Amino acid sequence: MKILLTSSSRHGSTDEVGAVIAQELRAAGHDVDQAHPEDITDVSGYDAFVLGSAVYMTRWTPQAIDFTERFREELKSHPVWAFSVGLSGLPKGKVSDPHRIGPVLLSIDPEDHVTFAGRFDPSALTLRERSIARMGGASEGDFRNLDTVRAWSKSIIEALATR
Repeated sequence: MKILLTSSSRHGSTDEVGAVIAQELRAAGHDVDQAHPEDITDVSGYDAFVLGSAVYMTRWTPQAIDFTERFREELKSHPVWAFSVGLSGLPKGKVSDPHRIGPVLLSIDPEDHVTFAGRFDPSALTLRERSIARMGGASEGDFRNLDTVRAWSKSIIEALATR
């Protein structure tokens, strides 16, 4: 099966999570293209999609939102899985509320959506981002659990096997 995996990342963490998912899908025999959503101009020829975005201020990135809007009809006619990567800051390392990005996902009706904890490295952020993170109580550290990412990837593989 030919799969497009998009990942929209501001500081690399979401791209790294996407790479783990792509690796698992490829290991199961799927042909996977991984790209940033803003680089995609055509989605014809793909049998399924995995869409991922970093979550900032409770929203997917503008590039990820734009992708879902540009290709809404094509996405609605194929199986789509979605993942978000972000931190809420409360409590330490827990993921942000996935329901806050609902409007984007409701428009494409994904098979599943999961939110993975991300990485918070203040030295990689702009002054504005650091200020917002401080006000939100974000804790520094890498909270990604790649075993959880791999397990979710395997659930996609199992779902694709039944199609």
